[in-house]
Amino acid sequence: MQNDRTLSEELKFQFKFGGMHIRLIFINTIFFFAIKLLGLIGKITDQDLLFGTIQLKGFTLQTHLPDLLTAPYGFITSIFSHFEFFHFLMNMVFLYLSGNIFRQFFSDRRMLHVYVLGGLAGGLAEVIIRQFMGYYPPVIGSSGAVMALFMSIAVYRPNYKVVFFAIVPVKLYILALIFLAVDVLHMLQVDGTAHFAHLGGALIGFLSVQNLHASSNIINWTETMHQRILNYFSARRSARPKMKAQKGGRTVKSDEQYNMDAKAKQERIDKILDKISKSGYESLTKAEKDFLFSQSNK
Repeated sequence: MQNDRTLSEELKFQFKFGGMHIRLIFINTIFFFAIKLLGLIGKITDQDLLFGTIQLKGFTLQTHLPDLLTAPYGFITSIFSHFEFFHFLMNMVFLYLSGNIFRQFFSDRRMLHVYVLGGLAGGLAEVIIRQFMGYYPPVIGSSGAVMALFMSIAVYRPNYKVVFFAIVPVKLYILALIFLAVDVLHMLQVDGTAHFAHLGGALIGFLSVQNLHASSNIINWTETMHQRILNYFSARRSARPKMKAQKGGRTVKSDEQYNMDAKAKQERIDKILDKISKSGYESLTKAEKDFLFSQSNK
């Protein structure tokens, strides 16, 4: 049964079946502890400056162009990184809530694309604007990426209501307008918040639901390109010689058979997860629960 899982089993189950927002929270958490570990090592070894530089160069987006050219990977690492616990906690709560709503209307793969593209757009907005302002603070945090998820839902379902403190229902479009107003009113202030990253992420969220089913939709386009890349590498693997052999009494499957079996398992998992989303976990049969649990342990 579900309640019989140990903590490690539950974490593994949630990572596999909890949804893309749960996986993104896991990744953000790993980055957060990696950053804190570097800081701890720096203190223990009395090398605060060295490990502080590693933190800064490895996990932030540099907005000063000469520094950015030496660490362009900051566009990616920064959208999973946080230095302060409160910053990390608030973004993860926002990611969890936005992700839960997002999954009601869109796929996990689309969520990943909106998150990453929103984070990249937010970082790019910060870099561009800082060149005109002559002030080059490093950028860190998933705020722009999470804002993209939230804004996509707020534009797609503006009248969707969320309830604060189990009392006050608020429509998403009202929250979106409040968030945007705060960023616009404070975007020129030096307050330690990357307001332009928020606005860049919000723009991607808005664009992600425009002409939703057209190939020109920005997320549909990135998903298509992503799938083409996957197909390219899949074709290269399929081109390798296929064989089926017996080793130690165990059958070694061909690539084709392995892929077919994996596809069948994934289709069954998708059907079970869809059943959970519609009717709850307890609606599953014992066989379905056993199958889902067995897959979470692999």
